[in-house]
Amino acid sequence: MAIDRELLDVISGIKDKDELAQLFKDLFTPAELDDLTLRWKLLKDLHQKIPQRKIAEKYSISLCKITRGSKVLKKKECVVSRILTRLNKPAV
Repeated sequence: MAIDRELLDVISGIKDKDELAQLFKDLFTPAELDDLTLRWKLLKDLHQKIPQRKIAEKYSISLCKITRGSKVLKKKECVVSRILTRLNKPAV
């Protein structure tokens, strides 16, 4: 399923983090927000080279869930990896 361009425009146009957080609360169920947050955390951990078993233990999740994230980060066109690399660069 393709992501709606109008929705992407709306999300990227919101500069106020409280408004963006409220939009996410309006669009997603609490469980979906939990899943999204967990996915972000495990991708950050994988990017920092934390072993998958430690991540599984840390969040009480299966290795299958972590393996999916690992596959995402290995893709050449992975935007998450580029973003995390930028976030982890020391400030100059």
